[in-house]
Amino acid sequence: MELSGAHVLVTGATGGIGQAIAIAIAARGGNVVLTGRRTDVLEPLAKKLGGRAIGADLADRASVAELLDTAGDLDVIVANAALPGSGLLTDYSIEEIDRALDVNLRAPIVLARLAAGQMTARGRGHLVFINSLSGKAASGGAAMYNATKFGLRGFALALRDDLRPHGVGVSTVFPGFIRDAGMFADAGVTLPRGVGTRTPADVARAVVRAVEKNVAEIDVAPLPLRLGALLGGVAPAFAAAVQRRAGSDKITERMAEGQRDKR
Repeated sequence: MELSGAHVLVTGATGGIGQAIAIAIAARGGNVVLTGRRTDVLEPLAKKLGGRAIGADLADRASVAELLDTAGDLDVIVANAALPGSGLLTDYSIEEIDRALDVNLRAPIVLARLAAGQMTARGRGHLVFINSLSGKAASGGAAMYNATKFGLRGFALALRDDLRPHGVGVSTVFPGFIRDAGMFADAGVTLPRGVGTRTPADVARAVVRAVEKNVAEIDVAPLPLRLGALLGGVAPAFAAAVQRRAGSDKITERMAEGQRDKR
């Protein structure tokens, strides 16, 4: 699908990764509609890109439908908004569990449900879900995050098959550790030597490729992390043991502490 002239909604556009995605889409000629909780951040970027800004909190269930009504007809949706989910399940309140499920899983599903009717009627459109390698390989200390991201992957794969006959594409992008912006960067965690990172611009390029080439899944991570995610899918118990030996539990503990106030 061509992005030039397309009307594209980007959720979570107040964060650095969402902003990079919006900039990349606008550079391809897309008309961007940016949404997030902080309109003071959204509006200057929307003005710079010639787009629109719509304030919305996706943890508020009513706001999801209202967002689609306000955005109007859309050709592409990039579901990028997410809450962190690191930490032991017993550290979460029920309200924090609900928020993680609503923002990370329910909101993308509802957005897809509401937009799919328009897109299938026109015989064109594309849905992109920004996931994580945590949606392919589970790790200790991140049960909530793994739950939402595994669920999102399964949903996207099945939806892709459902919408294929109607000319609507579905893609999922799986970032690993992203430096300079995003949940990992915000947590201020130092990775062990040899564990590589990618940039928000790398994620944005993956989104553009996913839409224009209708790619089902794209990993945005160095080869060792991609191989680790593959191993986690085929031999999860063995992969978990390897992760523990590599000190992944310390990384998740530090990420949980750094992200606690954003749940």
